[in-house]
Amino acid sequence: MGDVVSEDLQQEDVLFERRGHLGIVTLNRPRAVNALNAGMVKAMLQQLAAWADDDSVANVLVQGAGDRGLCAGGDIVAIYKDMLHGGSETADFWADEYRLNALIANYPKPYVAFMDGLVLGGGVGVSAHGSVRVVTERTRTGMPETTIGFVPDVGGTLLLSRAPGEAGTHAALTGAHLSGADALFLGLADHFVPSGSLPALAEELESTTAEAAVVRFAQVAPDSPLAAQCEWIDACYTGDDAEEIVHRLRAAGGEAAAAAGTIEAKSPTSVKVTLESLRRVRGLSLEEALDQEYRVGLRCLSGPDFREGIRAQVVDKDRNPQWKPATLAEVTESDVESYFAPLGERELGLSASPAEPSPVQSS
Repeated sequence: MGDVVSEDLQQEDVLFERRGHLGIVTLNRPRAVNALNAGMVKAMLQQLAAWADDDSVANVLVQGAGDRGLCAGGDIVAIYKDMLHGGSETADFWADEYRLNALIANYPKPYVAFMDGLVLGGGVGVSAHGSVRVVTERTRTGMPETTIGFVPDVGGTLLLSRAPGEAGTHAALTGAHLSGADALFLGLADHFVPSGSLPALAEELESTTAEAAVVRFAQVAPDSPLAAQCEWIDACYTGDDAEEIVHRLRAAGGEAAAAAGTIEAKSPTSVKVTLESLRRVRGLSLEEALDQEYRVGLRCLSGPDFREGIRAQVVDKDRNPQWKPATLAEVTESDVESYFAPLGERELGLSASPAEPSPVQSS
């Protein structure tokens, strides 16, 4: 997700280009920080599947148009409108988006992601599952879903569950924007390249292996501020009780107490469901994680907080969401459990047939 504006779908929302043996995907909605819409996702599924079977394509690169970032997430204004009208477009969009995430994770060729500028929510999904993930000094990444009454998706729960210690739990519950160095620490990225070197790196990828090209331009990353906070993060975020986590953060004072205040401003339901998602996803495959996120996501669509969060942050912009329930204590264990109940015929079912780079059907 992310704070984006809605635009009409255009054929040029995503561009595909061949240069040498490099296939280039350019997300091309710069006014919306390249927010993903349904047409973009479907086009990427088809083109990536075609390039996977094309022997003349050795590397694939995904980048964002403009100077604001790779991708600020999904088009949440479109999701808001779909919720208001009781439509099914969002569920269909997520189904395709999660198939795209799985395809990227299983891609048979180097998939290079330029994670420059903003890389939030769905932007993480089209980058952090790749095999060559490049951050810069401009990178601002994260999964800010609890701010809008949602839960990390696009495989984000699995990625954050694999982070060192409890750093991923902290990032998920607070929705913090993180630096490129933080992304490296969390395991969301692999290499640090100065933003000014990205055009030259892209050119090098046209004729060189991805590994050799990146080695030429990569530099030592700055220190990660998040890594420096791990002592109190690991101490406070252990366990499965969100209220106890907040209590520990408050008692620790300083930066920890500030994190407690941040969490308490989020949707209480989203905080508790996010924590449970992170705990349940440990040991799962990406496909199983995406199936779980799809169940949770559809329950969020039918609940009050997702709509209210988008209204407060993006539509009316009053930054004053009225969460229901309003406190962590009011969100019961059965409330949380209900988000993970099987969907029956609506199950996404990725774990039953893991993604392969072959022709893809849209939902």
